[in-house]
Amino acid sequence: MSNQNSLSKVLPVLFGFFIMGFVDVVGISTSYVQNDFGLSDTVANFLPMMVFLWFFVFSVPTGLLMNKIGRKNTVLLSMVITFFAMLLPLIAYSYAMALVAFALLGVGNTILQVSLNPLVSNVVTKDQLTSRLTLGQFIKAISAFLGPIIAGFAAATLGNWKMLFPLFAAVTLFSGIWLWVVPIAKDERIEQTTSFKEVFDLLKDRTILLLFLGILFVVGVDVGMNMSTPRFLMERLELPLEQAGLGTSLYFAARTAGALTGAILLAHLSAMRFFKVSMLSAIAAMIVMLITHNNILVWILIAVIGFAIANIFSIIFSMALQRLPKRGNDISGLMIMGVSGGAVLPPLMGVASDAIGQTGGMLVILGAMFYLLFAAYKVKVE
Repeated sequence: MSNQNSLSKVLPVLFGFFIMGFVDVVGISTSYVQNDFGLSDTVANFLPMMVFLWFFVFSVPTGLLMNKIGRKNTVLLSMVITFFAMLLPLIAYSYAMALVAFALLGVGNTILQVSLNPLVSNVVTKDQLTSRLTLGQFIKAISAFLGPIIAGFAAATLGNWKMLFPLFAAVTLFSGIWLWVVPIAKDERIEQTTSFKEVFDLLKDRTILLLFLGILFVVGVDVGMNMSTPRFLMERLELPLEQAGLGTSLYFAARTAGALTGAILLAHLSAMRFFKVSMLSAIAAMIVMLITHNNILVWILIAVIGFAIANIFSIIFSMALQRLPKRGNDISGLMIMGVSGGAVLPPLMGVASDAIGQTGGMLVILGAMFYLLFAAYKVKVE
């Protein structure tokens, strides 16, 4: 296979990671929906819960589906679901419709995350796989970074933040058609399917349990920062939503920079030491952010948290695979189900925010960070 033919197949697959990043728009969207309908934090925070709940429900069934219809067709199915999810807020805009739209976005993103990574292995050589998957995560981070900027632009220039949805729908349609028209060789390997019982049996291993909870909490921290940063800035610095929404973009920009930096440093440093230093830095930044009212310092600390958190998911995931390398498929399924942690913290944050303000929601995130620090010192990978 020539380099040109190889590139023509790699590019549409990698572009799918850009669509994967659309799930992070739920953070800034929660703030706009809450503002539009005058919702309490508790009620508004059901939006991200509706997105990330499906990672628990559909991860294993998606693996079974891939064995029947193939990886490419499974990715295309996720694109179709995502496309219709983006159209719903335009058809009828209400809180109930927003819940349905983000539930569909969650289902589509779950299917995409489970199926897109294996599809990459169909279009690259084995020695290229790691670098291409890393590039895919970078593309996803760029998409997440652009979401709040596009929402702010749509609100300020186009008159309505919801105009980001037709743009996202158009990009999803383009991505789906691009992938559909490119012929990709089928992977002839029949991978062993995984049942829910087999996956949950892994939790009897104390280390796997610690790491699974680590995935739950690190995703919860990430979603919590994505969702609550604009509201925290509005309350603490008295900024309008359009400006406060840039806090989410700053967080994602720092996370993107952190991911690139981590990819370099982790080639030379101990992952465990990196894990510990990252969590100590994130906790220190969060504590200072909760007590300061300095405008510039708050923005800097948001960036520090994003930078520090950037590599924790991949570190935990790698540790889990190293723990039981012969159960790699089962471990992967379990860790992807752990992404449902994005549905766990937001409701707790909403209750805390309604009780004592946005600081309460951030305290919930801080508690999750302390668990991750605990895991960094307790996990032992042989």
